[in-house]
Amino acid sequence: MAISEHTKSDQVVADRGRYVARGVATTPLVVARAEGARIWDVDGREYVDFAGGLGCQNTGHGFAAAAIHEQVDRYLHQCFMVGMYEPYVEVCRLLDETWPASGVETKSLLLNSGAEAVENAVKIARTATGRPAVIVFDHAFHGRTSLTMAMTAKVVPYKQGFGPFPGEVYRSAAPYPYRGVSSDDALDALGHLFKQDVDPATVACIVLEPVQGEGGFVAMPPDFPARLKEVCREHGILYVDDEVQAGIGRTGPVWAIEHYDTVPDLIVSGKSLGGGLPLAGVTGPTELMDAVPPGGLGGTFGGNPVACAAAVEVLREVRSEAFRTRADELGIRVRTRLEQLAARNAAVGEVRGLGPMLALELADPTPELAKSVTSAARDRGLVLLSCGIYGNVIRILVPLTIDDALLERGLDLLEESLGDARAG
Repeated sequence: MAISEHTKSDQVVADRGRYVARGVATTPLVVARAEGARIWDVDGREYVDFAGGLGCQNTGHGFAAAAIHEQVDRYLHQCFMVGMYEPYVEVCRLLDETWPASGVETKSLLLNSGAEAVENAVKIARTATGRPAVIVFDHAFHGRTSLTMAMTAKVVPYKQGFGPFPGEVYRSAAPYPYRGVSSDDALDALGHLFKQDVDPATVACIVLEPVQGEGGFVAMPPDFPARLKEVCREHGILYVDDEVQAGIGRTGPVWAIEHYDTVPDLIVSGKSLGGGLPLAGVTGPTELMDAVPPGGLGGTFGGNPVACAAAVEVLREVRSEAFRTRADELGIRVRTRLEQLAARNAAVGEVRGLGPMLALELADPTPELAKSVTSAARDRGLVLLSCGIYGNVIRILVPLTIDDALLERGLDLLEESLGDARAG
């Protein structure tokens, strides 16, 4: 009698192929449980997690579980517009306390996803300024909704076949030192855009990620955000800081923009804000946030109470001195190891990032080697993601609560996986 070699993972993968739309890209990993920076699949295999649910687990898998369970026993949903509840208000209060400048009274709007938050930031900016146009940058990723697809700078797979897209979205060059684009080049391009494509007097906002996530973990040069803010101030344009991936402690401080000594007009948050549950936000000074009249903002599930209960715990944690100290230590440790790896491996073109939000750009601007690396990593027990407009960047999104031994194990697996991919 033949013994079946099919695993539980095989069955789930087969069912996924039968019942889930093929447009939802997946890896072969089938998760059974997760804790901290570890994942176990349905066949009992353990993995080191360097992906963090695509940047949603800065505080680690299961961090806010107790608060979530406590809230579940009270109520799951009310719709904030029907019946207010304290967790929503408390998240907004904590976001106010994290604003990267003292003496500023802020308010927040809570939503379901980063893309929804970006769209609402644009709505607020348009209402506050009375202007229609939006400027975004090369290598940007702002979401997959209709408006945010127009704002996102990658055709395949995010935009191909989905047009036409909304108008009044303009794109300019972003700094990318490794590819030869400096802050001066980017600002010159923005000035040219004002001459050629859009009158700055019609621009509501400029939206920028301080570290471009999907675009390749391209950290803005130290001078660029402040110089961009000055351009915005000159023309009455609002500076929207998209921190969906770079925020909530990912780079060390709560907000990546804190590295730049620059205060934006609006901050967009998401991903790790909900500790693994869907939650995003827009935060800004009261006069801007209150430009929209009652009823103009909201959504049925925006600021779900269970997600808010998790976010309260997350925000308290990422604001703590201990969390910041550990994140800074991880940034130094990971960068050191990546630079050592790069020195030994000609396939690596650059190590870059901010704090512990780090990546390797492979020298060849094609996706094949990066795909081979992430596949080899999975075979070895490491969950790893690629990114970049060419798909040639390996990014590190490890939960920042990881212990040293597990981190070193994951970095060893990364180096071994790069060797496997090159040998293959």
